[in-house]
Amino acid sequence: MEVREINNKEVWEDFLLNCKEKTFLQSWNWGEFNKMMDNRIYRLGVFHNDNLASIAQIIKISAKRGNFLFLPHGPVLKPQTVNYKQQVLETLLEEMKELAKEENCSFIRIGPIWERNEENIDIFKKLNFRESPIHIHPELTWELDISSSEEELLAQMRKTTRYLIRKGMRNREIKIMKSKDIIDIEIFNKLYQKTKKRKQFVPFPLKYLENEFRSFSIDNQILIFLGKYLNMVVASGVFIFWQDIGFYHHGASSLEYPKIPASYSVLWEAIKEAKDRGCQRFNFWGIAPTTSLGANSGESQAHPWAGLSLFKMGFGGKAKEYVKTQDLVLSKKYWSNFLVEKLRRIKRSL
Repeated sequence: MEVREINNKEVWEDFLLNCKEKTFLQSWNWGEFNKMMDNRIYRLGVFHNDNLASIAQIIKISAKRGNFLFLPHGPVLKPQTVNYKQQVLETLLEEMKELAKEENCSFIRIGPIWERNEENIDIFKKLNFRESPIHIHPELTWELDISSSEEELLAQMRKTTRYLIRKGMRNREIKIMKSKDIIDIEIFNKLYQKTKKRKQFVPFPLKYLENEFRSFSIDNQILIFLGKYLNMVVASGVFIFWQDIGFYHHGASSLEYPKIPASYSVLWEAIKEAKDRGCQRFNFWGIAPTTSLGANSGESQAHPWAGLSLFKMGFGGKAKEYVKTQDLVLSKKYWSNFLVEKLRRIKRSL
């Protein structure tokens, strides 16, 4: 096996079309977004007998506490290559170590797109990785098969979710707008900032949201949904539609009218949009560990994502859990980063 850089968008995206386990974090346009954010990226392909077997979009993260290479939701494997995944990772890792040396990075971080099982965990252990103190992108997601009819999807939902969606349909004062205009990111952001104060999470800055929108707008892969009640925006979401999957990437809501189910209406309209675009799956992005939700165990809902997770899960679907984010330590500088991230995780109750 050998590693080569890939500079052709069509080759990159065509390879991903034939892969089942993937997210937009390995899409070409996510790489373009990172360039806009002044991050250096590397698009690498692992070739076996001159055939492309796996791809990895690697981002150099520069921080005050040190630099590192980050591979989010990768490497992505062709289905026929799954049995050779350790060999693929070993080959890729040799190249990443050289890049890390050139870029003065203290560690390599991989957020795998591989199912969390003993076999996959052991592969990383054998290669001297350790679990990261924090994750950057979801390690546990919620995904819904949307290939069936709208009525069938509604029937599979939690009873309360189905009721609130239908209640929203009957309320003529609820209007859902779909926007391709970057100006509406500012409207989303105002509601997003209010949600941040209420939910106590760290939001993405406006520049991040705008650049993400620009990057995916090139191929009509992103929309802003605005849920209005009495002409006031009370719910909103930013959704990515890439290849055969729709993604709920950012959400925001208001408590101005708590009994108005605009958030349910926004998400349902986004699912229908995904169906109209030919998507087969809808990914709700990150959820809290199910043991922390308190839904079935009598535990308190201590996790900060508990409420949002139950909201997402009400639409039906199933959890997908990936191997936890892995770090390969390359220098002693790593440990200062480890301490900062460990404290940050504790502070955020994650």
